Amino acid sequence: MRFEVSSSELLKQLNIASGAINTNPVLPIMEDFLFNVKDNVLTITSTNLETTIITSVDVTSDEDGIIAIPAKMLLDTIKALPEQPVTVSVEENNSIRIMSAFGVYKLSGDSAEDFPNPPEEEDVESLVLNSKKVHKGITNTIFATSNDELRLAMTGVLVQIDFTKLNFVATDAHKLVKYTIGNIKTDIARSLIVPKKGLILVKNALTEDCDVSISFNKANIFFNFGRTKIVCRLIDSKYPEYNAVIPVENPLSVVINRKDFLSSLRRIALYANKATNQVVLNITDKSMTISAQDLDFSNEATEQLNCTFAGGDAITIGFNAKFLGEMLSVLEYDEIKMQLSTPSRAGIIVPLEEEPGESLLMLVMPVMMGN
Repeated sequence: MRFEVSSSELLKQLNIASGAINTNPVLPIMEDFLFNVKDNVLTITSTNLETTIITSVDVTSDEDGIIAIPAKMLLDTIKALPEQPVTVSVEENNSIRIMSAFGVYKLSGDSAEDFPNPPEEEDVESLVLNSKKVHKGITNTIFATSNDELRLAMTGVLVQIDFTKLNFVATDAHKLVKYTIGNIKTDIARSLIVPKKGLILVKNALTEDCDVSISFNKANIFFNFGRTKIVCRLIDSKYPEYNAVIPVENPLSVVINRKDFLSSLRRIALYANKATNQVVLNITDKSMTISAQDLDFSNEATEQLNCTFAGGDAITIGFNAKFLGEMLSVLEYDEIKMQLSTPSRAGIIVPLEEEPGESLLMLVMPVMMGN
């Protein structure tokens, strides 16, 4: 087997595929890329058994073949080369020779027979979404997933397909995000829990505006776009009934500039107690006062922002600055609306104006204030 390929084109696909390679894999061969050359197309596969990435690049080859190549060594070599054609050939005993304009590099490959077979798309249901919406759904939710392995369902993102709409939902019991894409035409009604790590790889690989075909069966979800397929093993668990925690009656509403709010929050949070990260919002009809104090170190800070407040009397409510900051950082909108009821009930953040056919809701639990 021997082929020639552009080093930059190869590097682009290797970077995508490298996402599924773990440092201490279950099987040594999973430290490799599987290279399969057929009809002048090189298909690159990587897997950690939880996630499998399959991507391809055009090459010029004189014969087909298949080989497993150590990922780190190959990736580091191609990264270190400027753009140029490189020739890769496989010789006896799985010996690999890479030739560039600078010289020759030899490394030892492995037999492709030992490489795990990727999951097959069998008994799947499918739908197609625009890549920007998929990217947005992942970006808006992955930060709100839990890291608690005892709550397995909450370590992933719930993808709920309900005929005409699709929800991305994530929560860690302190914060919750629900992003809905409407106007979908499908006859599917299914709920899936997709691992966070796999979704991060999908998000990183979605760099162009394109259609994404999403297929799934009981065990796996398959994302197909461009020249890439990413397969994630689904989390087999029951997702909590999240709608129950979203308060319905929220008479108080605060409209505020997101960037100003976030900048102020970052400064004030420096003075908050490091254990609670608590910041206190005192909201009246014309302004929001943000304050924090750390009595252990006599640290204290206060700032005032303009806002529009409606729906009732002034309110004082405490939040974890880290959680609030994460939400404001992910939102892309200039103006946001906070919906509140009492200091002991969750606050809701929504964009003031949304894209047609989309809705986004972020919920953050309050931090109870001491007397």
